[in-house]
Amino acid sequence: MQTLYLSRQGCYICLQQEQLLVKQREQILAKVQLPRLEQVLIFGKSQMTTQAIRACLQRDIPIAYLSRLGYCYGRILPIERGYRQLARYQQQLSQVDRLIVAQNIVRSKLKNSRTLLLRQRRRHPNPQLDIVIEQLAQLIKKISKTHQIDALMGIEGAGAAQYFPAFGQCLTHSDFQFRERRRRPPSNPVNALLSFGYQVLWNHLLSLLELQGLDPYHACLHSGSERHAALASDLIEEFRAPLVDSLVLWLINSRTLTQQDFEYRDQGCFLNDQGRSHYLKYFAQRMEETIQAADGSQQPRWHLLSQQVKAFKKFVYQPSYPYQPYEIR
Repeated sequence: MQTLYLSRQGCYICLQQEQLLVKQREQILAKVQLPRLEQVLIFGKSQMTTQAIRACLQRDIPIAYLSRLGYCYGRILPIERGYRQLARYQQQLSQVDRLIVAQNIVRSKLKNSRTLLLRQRRRHPNPQLDIVIEQLAQLIKKISKTHQIDALMGIEGAGAAQYFPAFGQCLTHSDFQFRERRRRPPSNPVNALLSFGYQVLWNHLLSLLELQGLDPYHACLHSGSERHAALASDLIEEFRAPLVDSLVLWLINSRTLTQQDFEYRDQGCFLNDQGRSHYLKYFAQRMEETIQAADGSQQPRWHLLSQQVKAFKKFVYQPSYPYQPYEIR
C-alpha cells in the first residue's frame, strides 16, 4: 500500500476509472491505482475533484489537506471509519511494552545525535567532539539497564546537555555562537531556528497521528495532558537530528541565513517574517526531495514520517513487535 503525496503546487487530482491522475493543466504527472492506495496527503495550493474524493471515500481511503509545511487544516474520512478500537488498544498497552518503546526512542535519539556529530567530525576534526561522541556512546549503553521512565528521561536530558554544546562547535559562521539549548524564550538565533524547526516537524507528526487514528495524547516516553499531544513528542525525538539539526547546520554554515533574519523581542530571539520565509522554503525543499523507501519506490522525505507513524500503529496492534524508531547511518 502507498501514500499519494501531492506537494507540487498548482496541481489537481482527478479520477480515471480505477486510478487517480495527478495533473498540472493538461500534463499528467503521475498515476496511482486506487486498490494500492492507503491515504492521500495534499500540501498547499493543490486540489482534488469531487469524483476523486468520492472514489477514495468508497474505498476507505482518507484524505488530508495540509499547509506546504505540514500543518493539517483538516481531513476527509469515510463515514463508517472509526478508530475507537485502536485508541482502546493504545490505552491498554502494558507498562513493559511502553518501557521497551521508550527505551528504543531514547536510544535512537542519542544514536542519531551521535551520528550527526560523527559526520561533522569527519569534515572538521575537533577534540571536543571526540569527547562528546564517547560520552553519548556511554549513555546509550545505560539505556537497556534503565527500567524507569523518569530515569530514561534523565539519560535523554544528559545526552542533550552533552550534545548541544558539541553541536555549537560544528557551526563555522562566526556570527552564530551557540553554547546551550534554551527554548522559552529562545535566547539566540540558533535556538530560534531549532525551536521553530522542531515546532514545524511536531505539527506534521501530529497531523499524521490523527490521520492514522492514533490517540496523540497516549504515549510511551512523554506524559500527555489536555494541552500536550505526548505521542507527537515521542516520535519527534528520532527526527530532531536528521531533519532539523542538520538543516540548521547547513543554513548557518552555508551563510544562507544571516543576522538580518532574526529579531529580538519579549526577552528572546525569534525568526522575523523574512527569516521564517527563508527557513520554510529550504525545509520544504528538503522534505520534498525524493528518497528510496523500504519497498524500493521513490518517495518524498515526508514519507519517513508517515512510515514511522504507521510502524507505531502496527506496534499498537501487535505489542510483541516493539516499535523501532528511525536511525540514520
